[in-house]
Amino acid sequence: MLMTSTDRSDMNVPWLEPSEEQRILCDRVLKLADTLNQGMLRRDQEAILDREVWRRCAEFGIPGLPVPQGFGGGGHDLLTTLLVMKTLGYSCQDNGLVFSMNAQMWAVELPILHFGSDEQKRYYLPRLCSGEFIGAHAISEPEHGSDVMGMATRAVRDGDDYILNGHKSYVTSGPICDLCLIFATLDPEMKAAGVTAFLVDRGTAGMRASPALPKMGLRTAQMGEITLQDCRVPWTHRLGGEGAGLAIFNSAMEWERTCIFASHLGAMQRLLEQTVKFAKARRQFGSPISKYSSIADKIVDMKIAIEAGELLLYKAAAMKASGKNAVLNAAIAKLFVSEAHVRQALDAMQIHGAYGFLVENEVERELRDAVPGTIYSGTSEMQRKIIARLMGL
Repeated sequence: MLMTSTDRSDMNVPWLEPSEEQRILCDRVLKLADTLNQGMLRRDQEAILDREVWRRCAEFGIPGLPVPQGFGGGGHDLLTTLLVMKTLGYSCQDNGLVFSMNAQMWAVELPILHFGSDEQKRYYLPRLCSGEFIGAHAISEPEHGSDVMGMATRAVRDGDDYILNGHKSYVTSGPICDLCLIFATLDPEMKAAGVTAFLVDRGTAGMRASPALPKMGLRTAQMGEITLQDCRVPWTHRLGGEGAGLAIFNSAMEWERTCIFASHLGAMQRLLEQTVKFAKARRQFGSPISKYSSIADKIVDMKIAIEAGELLLYKAAAMKASGKNAVLNAAIAKLFVSEAHVRQALDAMQIHGAYGFLVENEVERELRDAVPGTIYSGTSEMQRKIIARLMGL
């Protein structure tokens, strides 16, 4: 749940009563967000991620929330981390920044934490948590977006090294990353058994990152392509064993689908509050538009979506935190929240009318930033496929 101050205590999930320590931590996030929001409109218009803003988040401890203190993190439990990230999603208007932080935490840091060697953990995790390094996760390819088994990027063993060749696309933070978690296959004929993961440092000969690609939303998140041409990587930079790549990827996606959408719920709450305020103030035909059922019904649906999304998300998180398999619940939560966010943003746009269509009023940006949630971490179609499979259909 979003925890800011006692005036929002009505938002608490009944079986998740925040502790005083969690409340204090989330109140501190509100103050942090005040500094992050400064200059946000300019960053969005120019499509840049300010490294100084990233550093402020790192100094606070955002990217290190779920990482043990022994590796430079905050050592927070999963539910505390989600409470903080929901609050950040609510209070920080820079959705691209929040998304990029989430992507690093769940798709780079946790794979290293759970599959890395002691040496890899000791070297990379403190740097990722401190903001010295920005991490990227590269698995998608131009011709094989959701088809992990069909990836064309090859890794060939050469003594104590691997030679990587291939092309990765849609890499969040790829243009600015200091570390890239890259997936390649030892042999396409091996299918899942050939997929292997590698930790490749920026500046490694043979790895080239493209400039940031222009995109519809989440403009401050830097998305680009990674090209590998005879890129030599020591075997000590392999993450896990040969053929462990699919397990690493599936683990990362389960974490991401369970956790990243807490920030979406925060953004949805911010947009709801903004819409309620507008609907009460905007008058048509002598009455606030909030008094018209066609408007009130949309706002009610926005509220219901947030409440239902929270229950789905925290059920998946509770299962994950207790060590249970959360693949089904994570897919359900991801599918519901991502699609509900888009519907809510469309309704907010309709309620705001021409006012919301103007860039300066930011409602249109919220819509642009909501749409990618139905694509990243697996498209809505892929989530339905996962859910159907686990239902035995």
